[in-house]
Amino acid sequence: MQSKNKPSMTKAEREHVGRIKEMPCGVCEASGPSEAHELKQGQWFTSIPLCADCHRGPFNGIHGQSRIWAVYKLDEQEVLNETIRQLLAA
Repeated sequence: MQSKNKPSMTKAEREHVGRIKEMPCGVCEASGPSEAHELKQGQWFTSIPLCADCHRGPFNGIHGQSRIWAVYKLDEQEVLNETIRQLLAA
């Protein structure tokens, strides 16, 4: 869902987000498709792939209590680093 507070994605951003959504979850490694989580709203090139639970789950999700993130000892920057590594290796 597009927020009314951010501009529409460019073609390059849509293509990048499409690749992100094909990746497995950056936290629990659940197979794709994933959701694209922006580290900062509207900055699509710093998106990371997350399954619905690790993204929006009330207990595990980054927008919830982030419990699974704590179990794996991960933060957004670490997941972004791994996402970029995987994209460049492809």
